[in-house]
Amino acid sequence: MAKAAKKMRAAVLVKPCEMRVESRDVPKPGANEVLVQVKAVGVCGSDVHYYRRGRIGDFVVTKPFILGHEASGRIVTLGRGVQKLAVGQSVCVEPGWPCARCEYCRAGRYNQCPNIRFLATPPDDGAFCDYLAVPVDFAHPMPEGLSFAEGAMIEPLAVGVHACRKGDVHPGDTVLVSGCGPIGLCCMMAAFGMGAARVFLSEPDAFRREIALEMGASGVFDPARQDSVNLLREVMGHEAQVVLEASGSECAIQQSIEMIGPGGRIVLVGFPHKDMVPVNLVHLMSHEAEVKTVWRYANDFPLAIHLAASGRAPVSKLITHRYPLEQAAEAMEKMGQAHSLKSVFEL
Repeated sequence: MAKAAKKMRAAVLVKPCEMRVESRDVPKPGANEVLVQVKAVGVCGSDVHYYRRGRIGDFVVTKPFILGHEASGRIVTLGRGVQKLAVGQSVCVEPGWPCARCEYCRAGRYNQCPNIRFLATPPDDGAFCDYLAVPVDFAHPMPEGLSFAEGAMIEPLAVGVHACRKGDVHPGDTVLVSGCGPIGLCCMMAAFGMGAARVFLSEPDAFRREIALEMGASGVFDPARQDSVNLLREVMGHEAQVVLEASGSECAIQQSIEMIGPGGRIVLVGFPHKDMVPVNLVHLMSHEAEVKTVWRYANDFPLAIHLAASGRAPVSKLITHRYPLEQAAEAMEKMGQAHSLKSVFEL
């Protein structure tokens, strides 16, 4: 970054369904922070939700707001005390910055920190901008050969890694992933990367089922078909050891529980569309199945980076659209349309 540069571009959500590119001050890195010149930012479903509705649950946008939390870039300035990173180094940004002092942080569950700052979660601005000041521990070095666009995909892949760790995926396991959206596909890549022998995916959209097959799925299935649970058992050959529910739909949650085998693990990854979902408790209890949940990730970026850099997680296949920052509003409008998975801003 030129020394005289004091302003940057930022794509700002002014009100629901209205974004514009504004000039903002370049942040200054504090002690143990680095200034990252953002080179790529992925668009998440949460960004689209804020764009369309201005809120997610209790998180409400009350002022002009910068979205985006899936970022990668290059370090241009070191804050005081930074020694383990260097100017010019490529990094991917872990967007949740905990306090490091509370009981959850000390226990390694910093994703549960009550004082966490998370990019693009009100009141904290996000990464649809040219520069970010990032705590040094959350700027993860990117290996050579990993593009900035791929680096932006490490954040959703970390969700998949966290889900597989919660599900205790073992080498040789048969895994069912419910939903072939970006998070479901990241769950599939992480499961294969952690040794699963077979990963099947359930998804009503034909385009997304085809993408899953191209990315190496052992099989795909349309859950809207009649008698879907029995048909899926027939396709898989037996019940699953691990089910990763990544869609959040009531029907998918119910089908996931029906598909778990004895002693199996169910991980709820996708945010549910309803607060209350009726489930088959008898099936859960008679199979002694475990039900676990996921909230973001903790300590999962290093493995996600390794899986992507080694080629075991081909994250570039998630990217269906690329835009300059000036087309932020257009990108948000097109998210969720047919034949789309991940959009990336390349700065």
